[in-house]
Amino acid sequence: MCAVLLAALLFTVATVAGQAIENDHGTLRLRWPPLYAYWLPHLGPGTPAALAIAMLTIAYGPALARRMRWRPLVLAGWGGAMAWSWSLALIDGWHRGVAERLTTRYEYLQSVPVPDIGAMLREFTSRILLNSPDNWPSHVAGHPPGALLTFAWLDRIGLSGGGWAAAFVITVGSSAVAAVLVTVRALYTEDAARRAAPFLVLAPAAIWMGVSADGYFTAAGAWAVALLALSTQETARAPRATAVASGLLFGLLCYLSYGLVLLAVVAVAVLVAGRTVRPVPWVLLGMMPWVAAFTMAGFWWFDGYFTLVERYYQGAARIRPYSYFVWGNLAVQTAVVGPAVVAALRRTFARRNGNLALLVAGGLCAILLADLSGMSKAETERIWLPFALWLLPATALLPRRAVPWWLSGQAALALTINHLFITGW
Repeated sequence: MCAVLLAALLFTVATVAGQAIENDHGTLRLRWPPLYAYWLPHLGPGTPAALAIAMLTIAYGPALARRMRWRPLVLAGWGGAMAWSWSLALIDGWHRGVAERLTTRYEYLQSVPVPDIGAMLREFTSRILLNSPDNWPSHVAGHPPGALLTFAWLDRIGLSGGGWAAAFVITVGSSAVAAVLVTVRALYTEDAARRAAPFLVLAPAAIWMGVSADGYFTAAGAWAVALLALSTQETARAPRATAVASGLLFGLLCYLSYGLVLLAVVAVAVLVAGRTVRPVPWVLLGMMPWVAAFTMAGFWWFDGYFTLVERYYQGAARIRPYSYFVWGNLAVQTAVVGPAVVAALRRTFARRNGNLALLVAGGLCAILLADLSGMSKAETERIWLPFALWLLPATALLPRRAVPWWLSGQAALALTINHLFITGW
């Protein structure tokens, strides 16, 4: 409980200090720091569903997680997380909460359709800077072309518009829960995965998983890690093929978001936990097709990244103070993962919890590296989702008798944020 109180204090200080800085200098470019959100208490069509899902998960989730067969449990975790994400998004209404999220002037759908994919890839880097002709919207410019290509392909197969894009992001993003369950079972114990399952479903992070492209990135990263974890096991049926599949996803990640290279820290944690480096050559083999395809098509990753750094400091990052965000971003993460994770982190590192501690430490180190880089000033509630996800398994260590109370805290925090604020990205 002391850890939770300290986290609450950190968030409160970040709020008070942030409001003072913004009122005096206007340099944070946030309406309700440290969150990228604005104050608007409201109810919506998703409110009854969100309340029902929260109450059902609190009342029956832990027991079902103990008793269900493994494969149905993994699917139920995915389904539960999907329902929770949809209900939270619909609190803001269909248009504001779902259909229009990915259609704003900053988002990917502003650049869809893409008539000529080859030409887009060849000229992609030349359109990143703000002073370049026909420059990309913020989110397109801030990522490699893989993210834009995903939505362009959805458009080409007939799933065009914000509604379909949102449905894709929520469906794929919520599968990250299943990937974490698979990973924890492979590296630690099935019992730990079962105990963490209800917390994965009711994570406050779902507010930003739906609807944000970072939810899609999170799931891709989670499955890359899960497949890597499976490939380290001596009982794996096809470890080389599994490692290649993991590499295909890690390769895709490099072209979805530059910052996702930090998932390499989580990957190293998995290899240490699995006590082997055997999958590494096969993972690298799986990554190579993406590197070859994008490079031959005219997009060189390093050119894109260094041009992005220049674009980054052409915008709000130029005036946003590092001295605030280097700790304010960490305050935000306490709201993303919730009080149960904060309480469980102390238990994770205070005892000998082996591979589970390694996995959680990998996620925590990725967050700290991203924080110190200075390339994530604000909006980290969505940007760091692929890293924060790996803190959630720590909840497996909470005492069983206290689980309903901690689940209630997780749900209450998510519902409070979603009903009091309009979160954005």
